Amino acid sequence: MNQELFTANNVWMMVCTALVFFMHLGFSLLEIGLTRQKNTINILFKNIFIICAGLLLYYVVGFSLMYPGTFNGFLGFSGFGISLPENGNEFTYADGGYTYFTDFIFQGMFAATAATIVSGAVAERIKLDAFMLFSVLYLGLIYPIVGSWKWGGGFLDELGFYDFAGSTLVHSVGGWAALVAIVLLGARIGKFSEGKSKVILGHNIPLSTAGVFILWLGWFGFNGGSVLSASPAETSLVLVTTSLAAAAGGMSAFIFSRLLYKNLDVSMFLNGILGGLVGITAGADLMSPLEAIAIGVVSGIVIVLAVSLIDRLRLDDPVGAVAVHLFCGIWGTLAVGIFGSMAGWSQFLHQLTGVAIIGVFCCVTAWVFIFSIKKTIGIRVSSREEVEGLDQHEHGMSAYNDFNTTNEY
Repeated sequence: MNQELFTANNVWMMVCTALVFFMHLGFSLLEIGLTRQKNTINILFKNIFIICAGLLLYYVVGFSLMYPGTFNGFLGFSGFGISLPENGNEFTYADGGYTYFTDFIFQGMFAATAATIVSGAVAERIKLDAFMLFSVLYLGLIYPIVGSWKWGGGFLDELGFYDFAGSTLVHSVGGWAALVAIVLLGARIGKFSEGKSKVILGHNIPLSTAGVFILWLGWFGFNGGSVLSASPAETSLVLVTTSLAAAAGGMSAFIFSRLLYKNLDVSMFLNGILGGLVGITAGADLMSPLEAIAIGVVSGIVIVLAVSLIDRLRLDDPVGAVAVHLFCGIWGTLAVGIFGSMAGWSQFLHQLTGVAIIGVFCCVTAWVFIFSIKKTIGIRVSSREEVEGLDQHEHGMSAYNDFNTTNEY
């Protein structure tokens, strides 16, 4: 290893860190655009809180839980805070891929994403205090523990479970919590009436579209950085498979939606792109371009079917977070056993086992946290607060002071 290569690897990892950070703006714009203007400040506040609290929690306990060193494979902890090892800024750390502090900040950006997924699903009716408390518990404990099982060298890693950049370890971890949350929280007022589902339109689709393009750009860092070096061959393949899956996911979602519902739904198009990105994340380094397109095509179909299923179950997910992150996260993880260089029945069983174990663990812990919060401080705002908007009641301000606001249902 020479200084020039070490520097190039580290710079690439820092660029990817910045791109993953930028994704939090994308999530914010996506969520506010797909919800009503009277809740804009509330959603922005949650997303700002997530990245700030997430980084601090990852420093205090998360990094040490996720990468505890030698441990029993299920739970380990190397101590509070982070301290620079002797080789932390030298070639011998991470095989010369990057420095210790670059490792921490890159992984810390991933950590906050899981709670951001929950934020969109529970939008417009959750108490802010309840959401923040849940986020602290889930980000501080559950995400890093699950991550240690694979990325920290735990029992799933020894089993042979594979997740390159987090279809399950990031997206499904957030998706399972989002599913539990919307079950316990209930639907927004007016979403289901007289046995029918009502479409509650978002207030700014252009913002949502900008958010999706920002997320697509950020995924170059999310997946590209997961190569953990600036290797030309590996990073270029990952960026190609990531983009092709995203494009195929968007195309298949809008075409399949058109066939089913006879309309051209731009929100389905956008979520199809995100579904393709989530789907390819588990195996972006293993797939050929054609296999990436196939994963994206299936992801787009999964999005449409999952959105319909959630609606039929009378669950309310304003931004489609469960469909995108949970359903496509599961699909992308299983796809590693179907496509790519690791495909095979044995690998498929490893993937299925990992999905099932993580799903059970996340559902149980999320239910315990949210149910406990529900029975103590409560998780849902009052009907009046929901109808008049969380911005006025929880923040005392409006995101668009020059516009007339309405108390639409």
